[in-house]
Amino acid sequence: MGNRRKFFAKAMLGGAAVMSGRLPLGRRAGGPMVRRVGEPIVVSTWDFGRAANVGAWEVLRKGGRALDAVEQGVRIPEADPDIQTIGYGGLPDRDGHVTLDAAIMDDKLNCGSVMCIEYIMHPISVARLVMEKTPHIILVGEGALQFALANGFKKQDLLTPKSKHDYEEWLKSAHYQPEVNIENRLGGKYNHDTIGMLALDARGDLSGACTTSGLAYKMHGRVGDSPVIGAGLYVDNAVGAATATGVGEEVIRICGSHLIVELMRQGASPEAACKEAVERIVRRSPAKAAAIQVGFLALNKQGEYGAWCLQKGFSFAVKSEKEELLIAGKSNY
Repeated sequence: MGNRRKFFAKAMLGGAAVMSGRLPLGRRAGGPMVRRVGEPIVVSTWDFGRAANVGAWEVLRKGGRALDAVEQGVRIPEADPDIQTIGYGGLPDRDGHVTLDAAIMDDKLNCGSVMCIEYIMHPISVARLVMEKTPHIILVGEGALQFALANGFKKQDLLTPKSKHDYEEWLKSAHYQPEVNIENRLGGKYNHDTIGMLALDARGDLSGACTTSGLAYKMHGRVGDSPVIGAGLYVDNAVGAATATGVGEEVIRICGSHLIVELMRQGASPEAACKEAVERIVRRSPAKAAAIQVGFLALNKQGEYGAWCLQKGFSFAVKSEKEELLIAGKSNY
């Protein structure tokens, strides 16, 4: 109990939003961003979050809903063939299928998810329709595809020539091992993995979205944390929102995003809550944690943000009226 109290006292006193090494407009030295009620903000994972944030900001700056912003924002990397871990151009599973996962959640605990869907470029928009047009939360595989086609989505081949070539090269050895910060071995143009996006709109409402093609060369049918509500994404409009990236199996084990929101409910800053989630992964298996990447990103009701990851190399993007930043996430290793 003593350690628990110390953790939360430390979180409230010093665990502010992630710092970038400089003080952007509106930030107190050593403290979180000073943000007035009604000031929108969007945050997202990895370098490609910058372009996604621009799309989301177009909605937010016009007074639009956070829900619309996160959907429109993550559609940008979903449609980019050069990003090999999301949507069109995503690397396939070990059987050559490009299978996509996505989840979306609004300010009223409404949520929708699709898992292992093929042939649809924008699974995030299908997930939103699951949320809004069905009594369900999750549709998977062939059923998710049938639902998408019935609602006007077009079936298309998502395997680009580049991803097909990389898959054929992989088949020569068929060695499967999730890599830490794989973008460093893909020329550094794009970061790997999921895009998770969180937004706060002018009404003070939060929403989040998460979309991915999952681990490259995974077993057919494998689903990670991204479309699992409470693991890859969680939003509680009274408290805050969180999203995850990296090896999803480890995120699922601790219900990572829900854990972070609950820690913020108890007084932790976004950064401190993300750090505690990462440290739970470390405590469970230190040796495994040292060899994989997991990153968390959080945004609270006041518009304060923070992140933490296992390994150096994780980044997140921030955009508001006062800020447009790419920030290196703090890490355990």
